[in-house]
Amino acid sequence: MVYFNADGFQGSMCGNGGRCLVAFAKSLGIFENKTEFEANGNLYKASVVNDRVSLSMLDVDRIDNFEGYAFLDTGSPHHVTFTKDVSEIDVVGRGRKIRFGEPYGDAGTNVNFVEQKDESTFRVRTYERGVENETLSCGTGVTAVALASYFLEKTSSERVRIETRGGDLEVSFKYDKSRFHNIVLNGPATFVFKGEIEVE
Repeated sequence: MVYFNADGFQGSMCGNGGRCLVAFAKSLGIFENKTEFEANGNLYKASVVNDRVSLSMLDVDRIDNFEGYAFLDTGSPHHVTFTKDVSEIDVVGRGRKIRFGEPYGDAGTNVNFVEQKDESTFRVRTYERGVENETLSCGTGVTAVALASYFLEKTSSERVRIETRGGDLEVSFKYDKSRFHNIVLNGPATFVFKGEIEVE
């Protein structure tokens, strides 16, 4: 998978993009239930059950905890900050300042605003670099939120439900001696439209 952002430049890992790629390959009959693909030099395994696509993510062995936010890389860099009501957040305004601010430099980061709903459910809104706007759902972002929530002891569950404006996702994982592994991003992938293009 080679992923391009809305700005036309090649991006880092896209979790939901990967799940959609798998759903598309499944619809073409390329595989039955399980497959794997390469993205950015890493191998990702995936499976499909009905309309739900599960994608195994990279292990994470480092989360930086700062005052007011956490930072980690789940295939893409993510700044995670918790708030009381994400519906009131100026995602674009605040996200853009953080994305280009210190300590991220020119490379920047994705920015996730998180509201905890219950012990294992979180609501997330994301500002994505390369899009330079809020996106309805971000797979590497919700993965980052799930891991950061566990790391910061906001949940004791290794299976976390994430609500986004684009739909609900689930992240499961194992935590062992400061390392997150067996990380799986799971959720529906819906076929929106089909078209054809002629290439000369």
